[in-house]
Amino acid sequence: MTRNTTLGSLQIEWLGHASFRFRCGQQVVYTDPYNATGEKADLVLITHDHYDHCDPNSLSQIAGSDTVIIAPESAASRIQGRLKVIKEGDSFNEMGVTGKAVPAYNTNKNFHPRGKGLGYVFTMGGRTVYQAGDTDIIPEMSSLGKIDLAIVPVGGTYTMTAEEAAKAVNDMIRPEVSIPMHWGSIVGSKSDAEKFRELVTAGRVEILE
Repeated sequence: MTRNTTLGSLQIEWLGHASFRFRCGQQVVYTDPYNATGEKADLVLITHDHYDHCDPNSLSQIAGSDTVIIAPESAASRIQGRLKVIKEGDSFNEMGVTGKAVPAYNTNKNFHPRGKGLGYVFTMGGRTVYQAGDTDIIPEMSSLGKIDLAIVPVGGTYTMTAEEAAKAVNDMIRPEVSIPMHWGSIVGSKSDAEKFRELVTAGRVEILE
């Protein structure tokens, strides 16, 4: 197993929990950096304000003077730098990356109310990535359009369980590749990631570790 994989010219690296680094050529994008260090980001996408998704220390490590940070209003007070606040339905074109903010929320629990957090659909290297954020199965997943790579939470408690995430991928998202996240620390285990892989029939699943 590895923490890295590729999809065409897009390089994907899992940094643990729900944190990822994407590279395409010289372009570097992070989503929800948590306990993250390393090369400077061109763009950072923050899904919501919880400490394990919006980590000011990680941002100070990876954000340079030109880095653009996109986040919902709920996270704005935790972020310093070139911040762009967006909401559901907003599109962006920053640092050569195009995308849009999509809904992410709980339907049967109260940790992530609608309007506080986001998911993102963005394109790098000609590939479209869906970073689901902390969410349950929601009807908006059926209208995301063509998704090449879906990154979905599987840890349960605060988000979808492995079974729920597999149902979302099979019935609604139908990507070429899925990667489970939100496991391995804080909540969720490798068995959740493996259960997700067993149940997914739409495309293939890669577990990064």
